[in-house]
Amino acid sequence: YTILSKVHSDRNVYPSAGVLFVHVLEREYFKGEFPPYPKPGEISNDPITFNTNLMGYPDRPGWLRYIQRTPYSDGVLYGSPTVENVGKPTIIEITAYNRRTFETARHNLIINIMSAEDFPLPYQAEFFIRNMNVEEMLASEVLGDFLGAVKNVWQPERLNAINITSALDRGGRVPLPINDMKEGVYVMVGADVPFSSCLREVENPQNQLRCSQEMEPVITCDKKFRTQFHIDWCKISLVDNTKQVSTFQEVIRGEGILPDGGEYKPPSETLKSRDYYSDFLITLAVPSAIALVLFLILAYIMCCRREGVEKRNMQTPDIQLVHHSAIQKSTKELRDMSKNREIAWPLSTLPVFHPVTGEIVPALHTDSYDNTSMPLMQTQQNLPHQTRIPQQQSAGQY
Repeated sequence: YTILSKVHSDRNVYPSAGVLFVHVLEREYFKGEFPPYPKPGEISNDPITFNTNLMGYPDRPGWLRYIQRTPYSDGVLYGSPTVENVGKPTIIEITAYNRRTFETARHNLIINIMSAEDFPLPYQAEFFIRNMNVEEMLASEVLGDFLGAVKNVWQPERLNAINITSALDRGGRVPLPINDMKEGVYVMVGADVPFSSCLREVENPQNQLRCSQEMEPVITCDKKFRTQFHIDWCKISLVDNTKQVSTFQEVIRGEGILPDGGEYKPPSETLKSRDYYSDFLITLAVPSAIALVLFLILAYIMCCRREGVEKRNMQTPDIQLVHHSAIQKSTKELRDMSKNREIAWPLSTLPVFHPVTGEIVPALHTDSYDNTSMPLMQTQQNLPHQTRIPQQQSAGQY
């Protein structure tokens, strides 16, 4: 029911249109493309990531998706080819990056899409499985178990897995990393017989009411899935292509396949050149002219409209002008006095006569001596050659 292939260099695969295609990029295969581990005897476990793109383009085709959870897990290419891609070989470039040595290895995968005789299957059902991630569902044994459970419930002659889409691609939220919560996955299957009575139980008014109240509907065949798959029966959609009418009134968000917009056609090189001179004038010249006019107006107001000192004096009272003139005169006089620091020395600093010998005693400091800390009156203890007057001693002391 699904095409599962391994990675080989320039491998050719032949998927069918309308049938799920799965291609595994195994890390063990690409380990041989890189140099051996530096320490002999140790097993290499280098982190390896993959980049996949259509040859000559930066991305993959719209129907092809790629997922790799961690650099230590395998990558998976999956998708459902459409009828429009039949007969067109698709070359996918696979580039492996060794995150330890920063070396790369490249392989080509040639996808030859074949037409399916039984495509499209007229009856299609899409299930939402809550306890699975997309890479877990893409495993061949897990997908085989799910198709086996669907076949027991539906009893078709032909049953195909049409597409698998992650719930995150449908607008779902990333689950919290607690209790091993899963993001959920949508699985679409197709069959050639009408839907079974078990699948049509979702159309019952009671189940419709329970779904509107966010309660689990009562489905008799749910026990055949419950052991391994937790299906949200309120999100199941049943599509009968023979009538082109959905039997379950649920919004169908699509199959997760991007519409083909065709090849990119760049503009012609013969385009006429555009003159940006007018744009330059509008962008720079006009604002500059406005700024110049405003500057001239401001300069006229500040320089040409001044009243002057004479008009100010005419409007000022005389007594105020006299006071102002006296203040200016006193300020000028103080400034002149502060400039002339040479003043007469105090009398205490002039030469004096010795009281006994009568000789002239010179001043205690020179003209350059700083007299700011010199007392105005000299004490007799500081005079040289002075005569000490004996003090009268008290009686009884000699």
